[in-house]
Amino acid sequence: QVQLQESGPGLVKSSQTLSLTCTVAGASITTNDYYWSWIRQPPGKELEWIGYIGYSGSSNYSPSLKSRTSISRDTSKNQFTLQLSSVTPEDTAMYYCARIASAPDYWGQGTQVTVSS
Repeated sequence: QVQLQESGPGLVKSSQTLSLTCTVAGASITTNDYYWSWIRQPPGKELEWIGYIGYSGSSNYSPSLKSRTSISRDTSKNQFTLQLSSVTPEDTAMYYCARIASAPDYWGQGTQVTVSS
């Protein structure tokens, strides 16, 4: 059973950097052919893919967020981390981490992040 758990502050001030960590149990983030992703859902809106870090350590980001996004990993802790800089209230959302093969198959429960103006 693969389990993902998001952690990080629930409140961030505008212009600061949002930092969230996903801790994975039951699978290694270096296992071939899996991509470890961040996805968010603003209130009243659809899910939005933010980016991923792959099993090899390569990363890929949504074009709309690329300039503000960095995803890194700590293989010794089996964790990966999202950093989103220069946040605004429009970045308020439920943030999820997920494992993706051809499609997301395991998700964290999500963590609410609110950006205050």
